[in-house]
Amino acid sequence: MKKLLLLFIIYFSILSCEDTKKPSTKKEIETSTLDKKLDQNIEKKSSSENKIHPKITQENVVSFLTEYGIKNPETKVRITTVFGNIELKLFTDTPLHRANFIYMVKQKYYDNTFFHRVVPNFIIQGGSSDLKDTSRKRAEIGSNYRLPYEKGNGRIHKFGTISGAKHYRKNPDNLSVPFEFFIFLGPNSSTTHLNGNYTIFGKVTKGMYVVEKTANLPADGDGWPIENVYISAEIIK
Repeated sequence: MKKLLLLFIIYFSILSCEDTKKPSTKKEIETSTLDKKLDQNIEKKSSSENKIHPKITQENVVSFLTEYGIKNPETKVRITTVFGNIELKLFTDTPLHRANFIYMVKQKYYDNTFFHRVVPNFIIQGGSSDLKDTSRKRAEIGSNYRLPYEKGNGRIHKFGTISGAKHYRKNPDNLSVPFEFFIFLGPNSSTTHLNGNYTIFGKVTKGMYVVEKTANLPADGDGWPIENVYISAEIIK
């Protein structure tokens, strides 16, 4: 069923890593093709269940995340997979991306999403799925906002850095999508087009062997693992 859905989306969309006709060895990291369809239908799936926070929009994203970040200063997250755990340290000098990621974790957004794109010796990308529950969560959080690019201290992509995914085309300001992220594996020669174009907001502190194992899983031509790699995320001390 997943394969049929992906074929349909690939035919009508150009959002998968710049060009869906090219194999997944290309070196741009963009939101998955699936996300275009999720975004098109997402408002139809919004739930009225117990909303503590208002929806995030492009108009309120900076003020909302600034205030949320002050009240929620956590910087450590554990991602759990069937292959083991990945522990993350989020940077405080990318405050909007840090606050957004913590917000997603506390809202349980990442639970039952996937590492949905894997490229050996390059990246693994997480935060999407082909499940209806993902669409519902996006609708409740707010599906139409983007995160401003944050330079931080001028970091470059290195083994284990975590960055925000983005729409590659028509995005001169390098805005990140709020739901997806990627972990960089290398090599350093692959970073020239990434550095300065994607916000680096954290790093892996434990579990890079899990990242490497995930990156080398059998996948289809678009990098989607043949067997879904479910993830969940929690704050740690």
